[in-house]
Amino acid sequence: MTKDLLLWDETLFRNPEIFEIDYIPEQFNYREDQMKEIAFHLKPALRGGRPLNTLCRGLPGTGKTTSIRKIYSDIEETTKKIVPVYINCQIENTKFAIFSRIFRRLSGHTLPTSGTSFKVLFDAVAKILTEGELVLSVALDDANYLLYEDELNKVLYTLLRSHEAWEGTRIGVIIVLSDLDIDISRAIDARVASVYLPTEVYFAPYNEAEVREILHERVIQGLYPGVLSQDMFDLVIDHTMVSGDLRVGIDILKRATLNAEREAKKKIEEENILKAYAVSKYLHLTASVKTLRADEKEVLMSVAEQSREGLEMNAGDVFTHLKETKSIGYTRYYEIIRKFDQMRLVNLTYRGGKGRTRLISLRYDPQKVIEYLN
Repeated sequence: MTKDLLLWDETLFRNPEIFEIDYIPEQFNYREDQMKEIAFHLKPALRGGRPLNTLCRGLPGTGKTTSIRKIYSDIEETTKKIVPVYINCQIENTKFAIFSRIFRRLSGHTLPTSGTSFKVLFDAVAKILTEGELVLSVALDDANYLLYEDELNKVLYTLLRSHEAWEGTRIGVIIVLSDLDIDISRAIDARVASVYLPTEVYFAPYNEAEVREILHERVIQGLYPGVLSQDMFDLVIDHTMVSGDLRVGIDILKRATLNAEREAKKKIEEENILKAYAVSKYLHLTASVKTLRADEKEVLMSVAEQSREGLEMNAGDVFTHLKETKSIGYTRYYEIIRKFDQMRLVNLTYRGGKGRTRLISLRYDPQKVIEYLN
């Protein structure tokens, strides 16, 4: 019996980095066509021109972020004339925050946030670009978060019309969207649409064979031989396909391995995978909650608490209940509720009749939402 127990200083991981969400694999399969197209759009920058603007669309976990980060990594190794800047819009979702990130990438240091106007920040960025004859490529990942904050038009307008204020600036933008319901042509205003004019690159969901191959490579590189049996691997695949998100499968592998280590096992067992999936399936929820502001968390908490009662909720009743304990205005409340609907945290539906009542239903288990908010 003791021979099957794992010693405290042993590990099942050959390389734990393989199972990190932001890991960029050397061999990145099934996205060659998309990467070639994105690279083609960046090609004018190699000759000193402005990159073509690109719109990358696809459901979460379809390789959009990894494709762009891999291309940007290749650019950094190849040339100093193109400066690629990757922006995670879940975290940096204002014009000032995005240009601050660009400035840090170009200069290697930060400007003071207090007392620094946006014009000073913009001029500093443009000066570095023009004096160094540099071409800037900006990837706005999860740009739908800029839409939620009404910042996308401001960011795009400033980036793409920068040459009007600073002659010689050459900037191209890659927008990455995981929400397929968003029509970018309608989401941006006419003055932005006239200069953005993107070429769309679509990332189709991975099929089961592709998911199996991708996760199999991760297992070979990241775990020691014999740690994950074929039956247990098949179970991971089943849960990954149910979620429809490759990242969930990667997270299951990481958590299941840690669960097995905690129990001093030399092999991953079914209970380790099921326990991991119980957490991994909420990957979108945990990531979304982290991006919310304080007043947004208060509204979501109120929705979750009322959802536990199992009663039909309309937006007006939720606001009335929330107003009893929190000071939040009517307009701001409805902005937040619409944002939750766009983020797929709630379903916002309309019931016909006088006044068209807005009904709210939570997409997740209320207790889990409360747990992650806390």
